[in-house]
Amino acid sequence: MTSLATSPLDILRFLEARDAAGEDCALVTLTRIEDASPRALGAQMAVAESGDYIGSLSGGCIEAAVAAEALDALATGAARLVRFGKGSPYVDIRLPCGGGIDLLFTPRPDPAAIRTAVARLAVRRPAGLSLAANGVRFCEPIAPPQWRGDSFVATYVPQLRILAFGQGEELTALAELAAAAGAALAAFSPYRRDVEALRASGIDAALLAHRGARPDIGFDPWTASVFLFHDRDWEEVLIPWALEQPGFYVGALGSRRTHAERRAILEAAGVAAEAIGSLRSPVGLIPSTRDPSTLAISILAEMAEQYASEALLASPTPAPERAPDFAG
Repeated sequence: MTSLATSPLDILRFLEARDAAGEDCALVTLTRIEDASPRALGAQMAVAESGDYIGSLSGGCIEAAVAAEALDALATGAARLVRFGKGSPYVDIRLPCGGGIDLLFTPRPDPAAIRTAVARLAVRRPAGLSLAANGVRFCEPIAPPQWRGDSFVATYVPQLRILAFGQGEELTALAELAAAAGAALAAFSPYRRDVEALRASGIDAALLAHRGARPDIGFDPWTASVFLFHDRDWEEVLIPWALEQPGFYVGALGSRRTHAERRAILEAAGVAAEAIGSLRSPVGLIPSTRDPSTLAISILAEMAEQYASEALLASPTPAPERAPDFAG
């Protein structure tokens, strides 16, 4: 299933593929925001010497100008830091939000550094790239993306991973929406009909053979799990197991009354109070949703919010206000 938008990993893979094809590229990174910006600090584009590019830094209003600047950086071979929008020498190029952004253009990023970052992300480990006037190198990640001396450190974390357990339209709606949004997804159901329908949509789905079964899957800090069953028999083994894992989110379908009963069952099973307290139920940002599509949107929004705010790396120091001067 095709994702709705370009991910940071897509940009790195673009660089990797173009290098394998013998085509030079420039990496463009958003390193400073003044007032407002359509994209977050650390957002990137990659521009190939053919003029093809991937990613966006404004939603469409400056990408052509950015691509032209990247091609000029490729021609000179020198990194440069350029302001677009407020305070830019390009008075005819403005951001709709009225803000200003600094973009770092780094031509011909080291292919070995890009391959290392892609390989780290492939095994769901975070990666970093240090971008400087003298080139690009792999480094350990930090957060948020920031200047460290004369280098800007861009951090890449594994994509949001969702493990969805359940049945019926609640499960299939969430799975299809999450896959379309670009999440790494695995779905599990006790019903063959659900599994077959999801597989027909290109979604990784597996059958829960019996109530005592726990799938042989790995969790990590960028994993969310959600339980969409209409009875608690399947939850009794699976939820305590999920609460023991290193994921950042565990949620379960049900009303407040249902959740109170669920808490009592978990307490009787010896699950720690802190773990029970971390279980989200009712799930989702939209209260009292009663149709599968809205519920899916509500749950995915809650997961995405939590992923953005808590599942990233802790920030060791705040980013400095000013960047070093670049020639060019």
